[in-house]
Amino acid sequence: MVFSSLTFLYFFLPITLLVYYVSPKKVKNFILLVSSLAFYAWGEPIYILAMIFSASVDYVAGRIMDINDDNQKARNICLVFSVCMNIGLLAIFKYSSFFVENINSIFDTRIANPNLPLPIGISFYTFQSMSYIIDLYRRKVKVQKNLIDFMAYVTMFPQIIAGPIVTYNKLEEKLKNRKVTLDYLSDGVAQFVKGLGKKVLLANNIGMMWEQVKSLNYSNMSAATAWLGIIAFAFQIYFEFSGFSDMALGLGKMLGFDFPKNFNLPYTATSITNFWKSWNITLGAWFRKYLYIPLGGKHKGTLKTIRNILITWIVIGFWYGAGWNFAIWGLYFGVLIILEKFVCGKYLEKLPKIINKLYTFLLVLFGWVIFNSNSIFEFKKYIGAMFGFNGLLYDRTTVFLIVNYAFIFTICVICSGTVVSKISNKLDELKIDFRSISAPIFQLGIMLLSTAYLVNQSYNPFLIFKL
Repeated sequence: MVFSSLTFLYFFLPITLLVYYVSPKKVKNFILLVSSLAFYAWGEPIYILAMIFSASVDYVAGRIMDINDDNQKARNICLVFSVCMNIGLLAIFKYSSFFVENINSIFDTRIANPNLPLPIGISFYTFQSMSYIIDLYRRKVKVQKNLIDFMAYVTMFPQIIAGPIVTYNKLEEKLKNRKVTLDYLSDGVAQFVKGLGKKVLLANNIGMMWEQVKSLNYSNMSAATAWLGIIAFAFQIYFEFSGFSDMALGLGKMLGFDFPKNFNLPYTATSITNFWKSWNITLGAWFRKYLYIPLGGKHKGTLKTIRNILITWIVIGFWYGAGWNFAIWGLYFGVLIILEKFVCGKYLEKLPKIINKLYTFLLVLFGWVIFNSNSIFEFKKYIGAMFGFNGLLYDRTTVFLIVNYAFIFTICVICSGTVVSKISNKLDELKIDFRSISAPIFQLGIMLLSTAYLVNQSYNPFLIFKL
């Protein structure tokens, strides 16, 4: 995976951009399609067929739906077939082992576990492809008759691996007309380098701290070590997910596209509701538009609103992973959002912001414990350690972690908050044009450091590739 990343960053991408820029407007989508297929095939030479199949079925379904615009039965069939096909792909590749394991456990059967490898990005490209066919069914978008343009949208390499989830209506116009300016290119490079630094310099390094804590025996773990560990994971998953999203946004800019922002300092949120408006924003918007609202949203009474929220959040949990811990994790946040909406939201608004931020961050941390627990027993052990049930406030491991990770931990705290943006705004107020001079040097430094880390580090996990 490290070699693939280096190949993409230092060989594939520059050549792709060069060919893309010098190509006539009419063939840019073709260049984008070929480049995307080549990039995906580098890491998934076989499962590229699943992505092509998904996009091809939705393209054909869309054309048939358009031809039969006045035939509602035909339109219904196309919609159902397309949605079932995409969900079926997810069920086969992402959830088949989960289903088999549970059936064997419940009914004492011995069905062979398929253990299929998870195609990279399948949770993203199936949702993107479905958004097109659903919006076409709703007559929110026009049919895409050009196969190359549609395939370029579904397979687009900047965000196909790790999001953001970009619905067709957001790119419909840009697929026809877009222009890469120097400002777009400059902003794109800056955004890409920012994301690369988040992933390689922050997520990877703080992730090593979490890996060390995770490998310990929870039964004799000290409270301070447990807290440090789960906070480290909170930083790791944030900087990895947001880092990949930033890289996607940057690559999109370089190609002339404007992808929607996917993370907005979620750990500064003042409620769980606001946290999920800042974390994986495009995923939340997708489920709201295509699941929560079709279920009835908040317009069919309190009980049905609660039902719709719970269903949506359980499904979101399963989207993140094929395991009961993910479903419980989703349910946990669904319950918290319901409580904020109907019980304690008005009281939270009256509290100082610092209290609300602490309340939100603590509840998010408990959620990450659920996210990482393979069983209720494991969850109880870790939560117990956090609250000192093992009888240890701190130990030698705590001191070791603080001594070895204090610097990266501090950097993560700063970069996940508002300090950087406040400094930037202050410089703007003082009319100090510091960024125009320092930015290129800073970006080059991040690029060189990231390259050095990628070459020398053996620890380079890809949490997001499990989605």
